[in-house]
Amino acid sequence: MRIARFSIDGNVAFGAVEGEGTVESGGLVLDIIKGIPYTDFELSGTKVPLSKVRLLPPVLPNKVVAIGRNYAEHAAELGNEVPDVPVAFFKPTTSVIGSGDAIEYPSFSNELHHEAELAVVIGRMCREVPRERVKDVIFGYTCANDVTARDAQQREKQWARAKGFDTSCPLGPWVETDMSIAAASDLTIQATVNGEQRQLGRTSDMIRSIEDLVVHITEAMTLLPGDVILTGTPAGVGPLNVGDEVAVTIEGIGTLTNKVIKRG
Repeated sequence: MRIARFSIDGNVAFGAVEGEGTVESGGLVLDIIKGIPYTDFELSGTKVPLSKVRLLPPVLPNKVVAIGRNYAEHAAELGNEVPDVPVAFFKPTTSVIGSGDAIEYPSFSNELHHEAELAVVIGRMCREVPRERVKDVIFGYTCANDVTARDAQQREKQWARAKGFDTSCPLGPWVETDMSIAAASDLTIQATVNGEQRQLGRTSDMIRSIEDLVVHITEAMTLLPGDVILTGTPAGVGPLNVGDEVAVTIEGIGTLTNKVIKRG
């Protein structure tokens, strides 16, 4: 099931996406959900065309835990070695935007990069999750773009501003809940800028698996329903300029699309 979060006539709700096609092509409708999707819920039977609503970030995470250098070719393209342990960092909730929202080019950077990523959405509160229970705490998967101010990342030697600025974490367009860990671990992932392919890889190229990442993160902290784990990006990251349209497409999930605008 594809679960979207949306607004219509000033009201915010979750809905199950039905039909075939893309956000842009039409043909999709939302069956509004009674309640919130992390617990048992019912479909209301009230349906609205997706074209009539504004898609919001599919979740409002308490925290986004991101993993750096989890694809060997991406680490190499930036001149980095593969770390001995996963490199984890946070993106604040204020960085999260939805599909169709604008990425605001930060004033402190002259080198903005796209990073297409598979995002894991947590479905229940969990801590110290054993490997065999990881499947039980995952709600689903969505597309993410770990937008990065590359010059600031290199200049400041830490990643809080470079990867945590407002609008730096597009998520969407929805969460695919009917997907096993095995399936999510071997998907095509790509990024295009203005229709030109920039990144193309498979999630099977991740150094640390989805299970590895959930175990590693929950050794240190409690994850809450709606929290998001970004699993790293394949090679091919590159520049974004004001006016560009960047799209992240993941097989079996959908396409996340955002335009870059000048801040202010």
